[in-house]
Amino acid sequence: MTLGVLAVLAMLFVMFAGFWTDWLWYRSLHYSSVFSTTLKSKIGLFFVFGVLMATAVGINIWLAHRLRPPLSAMSMEQQSLDRYRMGIAPFKKWVLLAVTALVGLIAGASAAGQWRIWLLWVNGVPFGQKDPQFHKDVAFYAFDLPWYRFLLSFGFAATVLSLIAAALVHYLYGGLRVTSPGARATAAATGHLSVLLGVFVALKAVAYWLDRYGLAVKSSDFKATGNWTGLRYVDANAYLPAKTILFCIAAICAVLFFATLWRRTWQLPVIGFGLMVLSAILIGGLYPAIVQKFQVQPNEQAKEAPYIQKNIEATRQAYGIDDSKVADYSGKNDSEGGEKLRKDANSTASYRLIDPSVISPTFQQLQQERKYYQFPSTLDVDRYKGADGKDQDTVVGVRELNLNGIPKRNWINDHFTYTHGYGMVAAKGTTTDPNADPAGSPDFTESGLPTKSSSGGGVGTYKQQVYYGEKTDQYSIVGGPQKELDYEKNGEKTTSYKGKSGVSLSNPVNRAAYAVAFGEPQILYSGAIGDGSRILYNRTPKERVEKVAPWLTIDGDAYPAVVGGRIKWVVDAYTTTNGYPYASRTTLGDSTADSLSDGDRSVVAQQNKVNYIRNSVKATVDAYDGTVKLYEWDTKDPVLKTWEKAFPGTVEPKEKISKDLMEHLRYPQDLFKVQRELLTRYHVTDPTQFYSGSDAWQVPRTRPTRTGTRYRRTTSA
Repeated sequence: MTLGVLAVLAMLFVMFAGFWTDWLWYRSLHYSSVFSTTLKSKIGLFFVFGVLMATAVGINIWLAHRLRPPLSAMSMEQQSLDRYRMGIAPFKKWVLLAVTALVGLIAGASAAGQWRIWLLWVNGVPFGQKDPQFHKDVAFYAFDLPWYRFLLSFGFAATVLSLIAAALVHYLYGGLRVTSPGARATAAATGHLSVLLGVFVALKAVAYWLDRYGLAVKSSDFKATGNWTGLRYVDANAYLPAKTILFCIAAICAVLFFATLWRRTWQLPVIGFGLMVLSAILIGGLYPAIVQKFQVQPNEQAKEAPYIQKNIEATRQAYGIDDSKVADYSGKNDSEGGEKLRKDANSTASYRLIDPSVISPTFQQLQQERKYYQFPSTLDVDRYKGADGKDQDTVVGVRELNLNGIPKRNWINDHFTYTHGYGMVAAKGTTTDPNADPAGSPDFTESGLPTKSSSGGGVGTYKQQVYYGEKTDQYSIVGGPQKELDYEKNGEKTTSYKGKSGVSLSNPVNRAAYAVAFGEPQILYSGAIGDGSRILYNRTPKERVEKVAPWLTIDGDAYPAVVGGRIKWVVDAYTTTNGYPYASRTTLGDSTADSLSDGDRSVVAQQNKVNYIRNSVKATVDAYDGTVKLYEWDTKDPVLKTWEKAFPGTVEPKEKISKDLMEHLRYPQDLFKVQRELLTRYHVTDPTQFYSGSDAWQVPRTRPTRTGTRYRRTTSA
């Protein structure tokens, strides 16, 4: 008994540790409202739908038992089940409680996972745009329809489970007979099961009605356009009428099942159900195939053209390329504008000579300084003032910690001594160092340890410790009695963390919780932890932004910038949905992949297919104290406005972006790749060109050159 109690207490503490450490982390970042809103939504959905499921199944089990026939009326088949009835009899209430609790827990856990669609439905904001078929606001498809489908699936699950449970109880207590001659069911069992079947068929009628709207966001393959979303000719002229007819048939069939409460026979409901199944095959399957074969295929180009046009327009709106202007470029220039072009050329940046995708090994070799530092495999480009006071392209990389390079690996060194990287290295993007050996080496404007600016420019004075970075994925315990290695230059320089990020470990409960959460018992009793000790974790910019804003899709390419004397990681965040009617879907991972992509720089949730995307949020993560700030970028995005209603106060208005930070914000490369790919396909005005087999109308593939708040588009060879 004692061991059992201890085991239960241990399990409860493990569950508590996960909850408590999450709460402490969110509170340390001042985003506790995100944690509480998410938790309340999950708990509310868990209890509401768990109780509904348990109640539905429990009432039907109780009712089936209540409607059982007397023992004297049971057949020989039912009398052979006496031993089972006698075995259950003393535990009827416990069996009922166990069954209802089990189905309630499963249903509640499933419903808790739908907290996102619940919040979208409750807080939905209109798009101000209507679909061309049903003339409903896009918000209906993006926010309402997913919630209605969840309710429908829950209703089906509750009805089927109730039907199975009721049928088993009726059989066990004589209400149903399988092999005995005579009536197969008592009048009470017939009425009870008929009502449940009627509810099921009624839900099917609702499903048919919702399927009509689902056609606007249905994804399928179409040989003319490939990936297709929305109605085609066969959908509008065959499937849509078929769904309406099937809705009417299912509604009538449901009424026939309910009528058995008075007729006590299944003859009419069974006929109606058979008619519904036959209609589903003929009207819902065979008729659309006939329309496709004999009406569409002989003249597909003319039949599908209006629907392709709707798809083109919706896709351009959904991806923000509806205002794009496409024009042929002849490559010629007249002498009249030549002088102006020469002046423009003198005032703009020259072609970049330093490629950020290949220069990282050079940075590593010349500026690593110590084996326990590292640079990312692909560096970033920003704009900083040169010696002449003008903006210049600058290739930058942060010197982050690499635990694999420390002299001796142990728990103290890994988590207490080596805790942070140091400094940001920068080089001119448009020139090389003429005095360097070997020739062609980067012309560094910020280098050394600690880093210092050269006479040719630099990033200015800033706090150089890097506690949060793209490569910093281990936890560290800082600020306590154990000193940290700051950097090595003419001897070791030590420091003690003075920031306010992280969670305090001075409380023994916190220490025990983190010891359990991280599976590291030394956290509980180590003497290296004392007053002022704080634990830092979830330290990559992408991870931190994703946790404080779980409703955003995060760009994997965070880039560093010196803003206000601090290194800030800038993260592009997108709002997405796959519920924009008629807009073609794309997989973010496939759309943003190129020869320079790698796993660390890909878009989060890259396998999710979306058909609407906006770069709605710019996020920053302080490299020293881990502070996360979310700024509104697209002020008209209805998806962002919806999430702002759900999580008020988490996203700051665009006006709060400082002038210094604004100079470093850039056009996101991954979003541009998505738009470029879709613009290449969907800029046509004549939908019949999809059948021409010609590539003459395709747009040249272009890429943006990141230059702060401005960007140049250069056509690739």
